[in-house]
Amino acid sequence: MKQIDTKSVQNEAKSDSSPPQLANQTQKPSKQVPLASSKSLPPSSAAKSLQKAFALGIVTIASTTIGLTAALLLPLPVGLVAKDKITKPLDLWQFGMGYRVSRPVNILVMGIDRVPTAAPGSREIFSGRSDTMLLLRVDPDTDSISLLSIPRDTQVELPQVGITKINDANVRGGATLAARTVSGVLSGVQIDRYVRVSTEAFKELVDRMGGVEVYVPQPMFYEDKTQKLKIDLSAGKQVLNGAQAEQFARFRGDDLGDIGRVQRQQALLKALRKQLTSPSVIPRIPSLVQAMQKYIDTNLTIEEMLALVSAGRKLGEGNFKMVMLPGRFSSPDEFRASYWIMESAGRDRVMQQYFNIDPLSPLVNGDSSAALRISIQNASRNPNAASQLSQRLIALGFSNVFITSDWADKQTQTQVIAQRGDLQAAQVLQQQLGLGTVDADSTGDLESDITIRVGDDWGKQAK
Repeated sequence: MKQIDTKSVQNEAKSDSSPPQLANQTQKPSKQVPLASSKSLPPSSAAKSLQKAFALGIVTIASTTIGLTAALLLPLPVGLVAKDKITKPLDLWQFGMGYRVSRPVNILVMGIDRVPTAAPGSREIFSGRSDTMLLLRVDPDTDSISLLSIPRDTQVELPQVGITKINDANVRGGATLAARTVSGVLSGVQIDRYVRVSTEAFKELVDRMGGVEVYVPQPMFYEDKTQKLKIDLSAGKQVLNGAQAEQFARFRGDDLGDIGRVQRQQALLKALRKQLTSPSVIPRIPSLVQAMQKYIDTNLTIEEMLALVSAGRKLGEGNFKMVMLPGRFSSPDEFRASYWIMESAGRDRVMQQYFNIDPLSPLVNGDSSAALRISIQNASRNPNAASQLSQRLIALGFSNVFITSDWADKQTQTQVIAQRGDLQAAQVLQQQLGLGTVDADSTGDLESDITIRVGDDWGKQAK
């Protein structure tokens, strides 16, 4: 199996005028366990041609949700398969189910900024900075998918460049250098494949889906003349068109900057995932497939794409986990530029719990009841719910509890959000409360280890 060489920088890609080179591209086939396998009979040449177009289209749709790989995670609705075998693209989704992911695989997904000088359809459109960077792990052993968001402002050191932001890696050395850099930051994790998507794809995808419903937590206004981006959104739950959805995903005009963008992208992923399964969108899949292909660059093979679709088709909602790379903002007196400074202990915990990577040094269990930072957001119709829950937590021995601004989008069920990726602590807390669900994402309060977003079910519990 061909893998990106994350151990050496001797063969760095100098530009993106040609595909990034893989370490063993000219070597004998690897004896490692292959990523994808199949018990199906070999397809005909005509079927394989259709299969290739469909598989590439599915991965394109997956990646163009700001690189958030949503379509890889979708169950296939019953009745979608055409009766006319082999000849229709939708039937190939079923045809591809003969393939399976044979071992855990890690895929680097990047949404690439616009390159003003790039001709439409040229490889130059993939040579910009990475606006979005995600590491996706598909694990067939646990039937789970983990998604790590890496803030674009994360501080790294690049060869012959020095200290810079991680979003610069793709510009300097293409997907190869980006993969090696991410591997170096994340405890040497092996990166098997990459997917790069032009941000031009996102608006078209959302428009073809008929828009996407999201909750906009605050008025958003921001202008980026270099990217020809003007953001002007009102607060509240609403259906956004393609241009508005891009504005929501890329907004940087609050105190959280790039980290707020990561949180909104995770929220948008949930909404897009829901939208892609709706009856109104399913008939549009063939046109989506055709339209999105020009926006993607990947070293995934056809069989691997189909195996990933198959893995996502079997995935349950609870087995999809998202987390953001733990860290902090740099202070003005540390560096001239603003960086996201990775927290090593938090990184090690995330890599162990989400990617099964042993830490470089033993983890220290600092998240005891006393040390755990718990933020409470009231999303219920009971104005006293946050203070009531705070008193309950203190009685249970959690002393580092604080209340933040109410969450305006009211909800019926309480969320226990593993903000910094500590799923074990979140699960223990949820069990002690006896209500709500554990959410594996980073959409809560940035200063917390765990955010509890209180729903109306707390009122029943408190009685």
